[in-house]
Amino acid sequence: MESRHKDILRKNRLDLSLNISTDDTIVQYLYQEDILTLNHVEEIQAQASSKNRTLMLLDILPARGPKAFGKFLESLEAEYPWVRERLLQGLDNAAVQVTSTDHWDVPESVLQLVPSDLQLNKLAGRLGPEWVSVLLDLGLSTEDVYRCRTSDPFTMQNQVLAGLVLWKQRSGRTATVHRLIQSLRAAELHPSILDQVPL
Repeated sequence: MESRHKDILRKNRLDLSLNISTDDTIVQYLYQEDILTLNHVEEIQAQASSKNRTLMLLDILPARGPKAFGKFLESLEAEYPWVRERLLQGLDNAAVQVTSTDHWDVPESVLQLVPSDLQLNKLAGRLGPEWVSVLLDLGLSTEDVYRCRTSDPFTMQNQVLAGLVLWKQRSGRTATVHRLIQSLRAAELHPSILDQVPL
């Protein structure tokens, strides 16, 4: 699940626990869609109150993969459409604030620029094992990542740089600093990752 989706669920946690009941179709729908396992269903149903069952579901969902949030929204459509709309509105509001939010102190004028190879090289030197998650979020395939690994098996910085340059070549003008920061945030990296990158 993306960090922005986790944030929305966390910020609306108490509100959701008071306004929806998992006793209806929500849990069964998520089980049907392979988001929840049978053990999850039993663990949720074992909770003493409807509020606690919803809170247990919200504890489980963030670890259930990239489709979990979307399927959760689908499960709300029939009986809780207003709750679904409120969550979507929260996502829209968060997207509007993405300019320099969460202490990513990058000027608005820089966000829409395409980073230079020098800047990408500096960033490549700052990334650790999470570089794979960043590249996958940027749209590279697992095969692309494998090719980057094998291009220089002994130097991680060169592997990362190869992936970032490939992303820039494929994406053209949409390969912006803004898009790059979105993927860094999705990988839950700290803003200090950009400290040595001249933007």
